[in-house]
Amino acid sequence: MIFRPYRPSDAQAVSDLFRLIYGDHYVQPDVYLPKLITQHNSDGRWQSMLAVDGTQVLGHAALCRDRHPTGTTELALSVVHPATRGQSIATRLGRELLEQAGAVAGRCVLIKQVTHHPYTQRMAQNLGFHGTGLLPDYVPSPFAEPLSESVVVGVHPLDNHNCPLPDIAWPDSCRGFVQHLYSVFGSGKPVSLYPSQPLQMQQHQHRVDVVIERLDKRLLDQLIQLPRDWLISLRLALSACFAEAFERLHVSGFVFTGLLPAPDQGRWFALFHRGARARDLTLQCPHMQRLHDNLQRSVPQAARSAA
Repeated sequence: MIFRPYRPSDAQAVSDLFRLIYGDHYVQPDVYLPKLITQHNSDGRWQSMLAVDGTQVLGHAALCRDRHPTGTTELALSVVHPATRGQSIATRLGRELLEQAGAVAGRCVLIKQVTHHPYTQRMAQNLGFHGTGLLPDYVPSPFAEPLSESVVVGVHPLDNHNCPLPDIAWPDSCRGFVQHLYSVFGSGKPVSLYPSQPLQMQQHQHRVDVVIERLDKRLLDQLIQLPRDWLISLRLALSACFAEAFERLHVSGFVFTGLLPAPDQGRWFALFHRGARARDLTLQCPHMQRLHDNLQRSVPQAARSAA
């Protein structure tokens, strides 16, 4: 078995491998069009690495970049043939890609780890990713499950780069978690940016994503009035006023679920959710497990009984 970069002639075999594992349920539909796989690799949006035995493609993973000029890079699209599981192929593919990431990525690489099974979480830990946040009910399950897949966000700082968290006051309830992240990523002065869109809101299937640069009372009152049956995923830019905003959101039913690097990678967002579904998860990272358990305590008892 050899590990090598993607070639255009691999397109159909890569697409067939995703269909073999996931049927028609993979969350990224681009993998079902071989021409798109080649296009993404040609234009630099994907940087795919394969595990190959002879002419058979047995594994695939890629560094995926968003369209932001200085945006995040994600280790994603990891899939391994069932006959070769247990040989650490996904980990080896990830390691090959991370060795190349410093020349093409920014300060860090992200990974979104599914929680339906422990394998991607274990792989992420073996590759040096650190869990920073939980995204509940994030995408339709690729395993055709009735509940959407919750995702653990991992961050891998790259050599010769840092992505420090701002040195600000934190609420007591999350101070231990943040001290752990300080030990990994370091701390620095808060970054003051004035984006052209200080407030954004988008619908993603069953979820409403809200991005807020600064939370004030008027905006909070409007958030509270949104329908209670909506799943709201909120990203709030970290600032010196975060502790006050945290308490406002907490008393309004929004639960803190960790941190996420901003697309420009010079800043961090805090994650809050309201309306998450009831579910039991066993996560590999104890910090992520505590965030999940705390979130579940906010789910109404009636919803837990129904689940």
